[in-house]
Amino acid sequence: MDHTIRDLNPEDLKRNQEIASRMTYTKNFRSATAEEWYVFIPGFTDPGTGGAAGKAIVHYNLYGNRDMFINTTVILDDPALFEPEHFQLVYSIADELVNRLVGYADTLLSVHAGANSYNAEYKR
Repeated sequence: MDHTIRDLNPEDLKRNQEIASRMTYTKNFRSATAEEWYVFIPGFTDPGTGGAAGKAIVHYNLYGNRDMFINTTVILDDPALFEPEHFQLVYSIADELVNRLVGYADTLLSVHAGANSYNAEYKR
């Protein structure tokens, strides 16, 4: 994986923010401890089905009656999102999904997007 630090030009930043803001999702499954969401990203699709470009799985680990920790997994299926030049876009998409689906809870994030895969921790 290329770990070179690159500046993001203003046009790319604006494009990434626009794509992330126009992203939609729909709940596919819910249980007592988890939710699965299909993620629709403008300009990207699942190559096998032509549908959602990915999915987000939100798993709630409950500790007692007041402490909660969330594990969130984002799986992106469009191979175009695996390209190194799309790392900032993948980051913007995952960050927006955490903000929309999880909110401000402590969260471990795992993003699966080929060469753009990464892990992160969100603390309140």
